[in-house]
Amino acid sequence: MNIREVKLDDTEKIIQLMKEVENQSEFMLYGPGERNITIEGQRKQLEFIGKSSHSTILVAEETSGNLVGYLFAIGNSAMRKKHSVYLVIGILKEYTGKGIGTELFYRLEDWATTQNIQRLELTVVMENKAGIALYKKMGFEIEGTKRNSIIIDGTSFDEYDMAKLYKGD
Repeated sequence: MNIREVKLDDTEKIIQLMKEVENQSEFMLYGPGERNITIEGQRKQLEFIGKSSHSTILVAEETSGNLVGYLFAIGNSAMRKKHSVYLVIGILKEYTGKGIGTELFYRLEDWATTQNIQRLELTVVMENKAGIALYKKMGFEIEGTKRNSIIIDGTSFDEYDMAKLYKGD
């Protein structure tokens, strides 16, 4: 499995991957078919992120060239928040539990260190036990609970705010 930064040539593949992950996952922000992503809109986002020193998208790629996972790290342009990124991870269901999430996080930490990122943060639905286990394994801690934060198929769920702090170079 190759973990690398996304390229503009990946535009259509990343759109397809995001849609597949959202179709398979119980706990993503967007439900199946809810997100309307255009090739042009996604290409612009990838161009913007590619020029940013405080945002990146990592992908997990099979030797065949298929993308099977992603990790978005979205930074903030405000000087007071440039040390912090918000994370979104998605892995195709058949590839979960195979160490891909761990490898994505290791590669992200390498990137974050070179960019002087000192705070990684995310939210996770409390019932997403596999996600919480991965984040704790990677050194994230629960900072708080967002009550009634997300409604999925008419059911309200709480989310944890989680973060990992470390000193960049």
